[in-house]
Amino acid sequence: MIERFYLKDYLSFKETELNLETGLVVFTGPSGSGKSILMESILSSLGAATCDAALCESSVTWDINAENTGIENDDINVFKHIKKGNSRYFVNNQSLSRKAIGSVASEYLRHLSLKDFSDFENENLLGILDDRIASKSKKIVILKEKYKKSFLEYSEVKKELIKIEEEERKIVELKEFAAFEIKKIEDINPTEGEDDELSLIKKELSRKEKVLESLESAMDIFSHEHLATAALDSLGIDSAFFDDVMNELRAHFDSATEKFSALDEVDIEEVLNRIEEISGLKRRYGSVSEALAYKEQKKLELAKYENIEIAKSDLEDRYNILNTLVESLAAQISDLREKELKGFEKALNTYLSSLYLRDASVSLKRQDYTFYGCDELSIELNATPLAKISTGEFNRLRLAILALKSEFMSKNGGVLMLDEIDANLSGEESMSVAKVLRKLSSFFQIFVISHQPQLTSMGDQHFLVYKDGTISKTKELNFDEKVDEIARIISGENISDEAKKFAHELLEANKK
Repeated sequence: MIERFYLKDYLSFKETELNLETGLVVFTGPSGSGKSILMESILSSLGAATCDAALCESSVTWDINAENTGIENDDINVFKHIKKGNSRYFVNNQSLSRKAIGSVASEYLRHLSLKDFSDFENENLLGILDDRIASKSKKIVILKEKYKKSFLEYSEVKKELIKIEEEERKIVELKEFAAFEIKKIEDINPTEGEDDELSLIKKELSRKEKVLESLESAMDIFSHEHLATAALDSLGIDSAFFDDVMNELRAHFDSATEKFSALDEVDIEEVLNRIEEISGLKRRYGSVSEALAYKEQKKLELAKYENIEIAKSDLEDRYNILNTLVESLAAQISDLREKELKGFEKALNTYLSSLYLRDASVSLKRQDYTFYGCDELSIELNATPLAKISTGEFNRLRLAILALKSEFMSKNGGVLMLDEIDANLSGEESMSVAKVLRKLSSFFQIFVISHQPQLTSMGDQHFLVYKDGTISKTKELNFDEKVDEIARIISGENISDEAKKFAHELLEANKK
C-alpha cells in the first residue's frame, strides 16, 4: 500500500501531505478544487504519469525484488519525482529513469483508465476461469504446468525446424557459395606470416642493385689493406685490432653479397603477383588469419548443409511427438474450461446484475497454440462488442471482472486508482459500484475520486480537496465532517437538513 504521499508546488497546490490507510480511499471536493491534479501527482511520483511538481513523493510498503531491479529494499520504500529544470526520479534515493521506476511500480499499481483493456486480455480472463477450476480440482494446475513445459520445448523445436526448412530452400545456393569461398582461399593457399615475408623480399629486391654497386665500390678498401698494416707496424702499433676489423668487414660484405646474389633466382613478377593475390584476400577478410578462419567456418557450414537432411529428420520426429503432446494437453485443459464456462458466466452476470448491467455472454473459441493453451475467451455485453459499449458500462464491466478475479486472490493485489468511476450514474448504479469497490478493497488499496454520495459513504478513509483562496488543500474528514461533505454533494453549497439527515443515514448504513 501507499502509506504516505507528499506534494510540493504543483499548480494550485503549495504543499500537502496525506497519511493513507488500507481499503477504499475516497477524494471529494468541489469542481476545480484539484482532485485530478492530486491523483496525477500521485501517479507521477510512481513513474505512471508526468507533472511539473517541485516534489511528489510516495512511501510504500511494497516488497521490491532487489535481485531483479537492483534496488535495495527497505521496510518503507520511498518513490520520488523531483522537477528542477529536468525531471528526476528516485527510489530510496537511488536515481532511476522514469521508465525504470514505472516498471517497478507497475507490479503493484494500476491506473484504471479507459485506454486500459488489460483486464479483458485473453491471458487475464483465462487466468480467472482457471482459478475457478483450480478451486475445485488441482488437475488443471498439473495439466497447465505440463503444457507450458511442453509448449516451450515445442516452440523451440518448431523454430529450429522452420530455420532448417528456410535453409533447405536455399541449400543449393548456400552450398555453392560455401564451396566457392573455400576454393577461392585454397587456390591462393596463403600461410600465416607469408605477407610479411613477401613484403620483405620486395623491399630487398628494390634495393638489390644499389647495394651490390655500393659493395663492389667498397671492395677497393681490401686492396689497400696491406698498406695500412705496414703503416701501423712502422709506428710500432700492434695491427691486430685492424686485422680483426677488416676481417669482420669482409665477413659482412661476403654475407651481403651472398644474400643479394641469392635473389638472382627470384622472379620479381611472381613476387608482385603473389603480394597482389594475398592483398586481395586481406581486403576482403581483414588479414590472412581471418581468411583462413573464414575458410574453416565455411567448411563447417558445408558439412552442416550436407548433413541437413539427417538433422531435419530428427527434428521432425521430435516435433511430431511434442505436437501430439501439446494438442493432447491443450485439449484436456479446454475440456475443463468448457465445463466451467457456464459457472464463470453465471458468476459474472451476478455481479453485472448488482451493477445494473445487462447480462454478458461468454464464449471460448479455438485459436493457435500459445503459452496459455488454444482457447480465446471473449465477452460481449448483450451481444455488443466491448469496443462499442458506453464508458459507464465499460467501467462497471471491468469492476465485475476484478470482483470475479478477487474471489480467488490469496494476497494483497496492490493499488487501484480510479477517476470518477461513478460519474453520470444514477443513485442505484452508484451504490452498486460502491458495493463492488467495498468488496475489492479487501484485496486492493483503492483511490477513487467521486461526486456521488453513495460511493463516498463507503470510503474507509475520506479526504476533502478544497480551495483556500487560490490555494488547493486537503483534509482528512472525521465522521461529522463526512456527513457535512456528503450533504454538500447531495444538495450543493446550501446544505439542507434533509440532505444532512440522508448523509448521516448513508454513513451509518455503510459502516463495516
